Amino acid sequence: MPLQVELVAADRSVWSGEATLVRARTVDGEIGIMAGHEPLLAVLAEGEVSVTASGGGTTVHVDGGFFSVDSDKVTIVAETVREVTGRAGEDR
Repeated sequence: MPLQVELVAADRSVWSGEATLVRARTVDGEIGIMAGHEPLLAVLAEGEVSVTASGGGTTVHVDGGFFSVDSDKVTIVAETVREVTGRAGEDR
């Protein structure tokens, strides 16, 4: 079962769709999330967030924010998001 991922900035939706892996830097260190991960709430540190998906994913740079995992749904909320690589998904 894939992860449902939603990545949003304060002013827009950046990427949403199904993914196999989400990686991010939190204030406690690097984290990688796959399907079946236990619930988690973390504070993002400045750095890259990477979403790996079969149809294409995205890598963005965030200045901080929040990272939530709940029942194979990952929600990433960042104040500012700068695209590093091409994005693919439901929202552009």
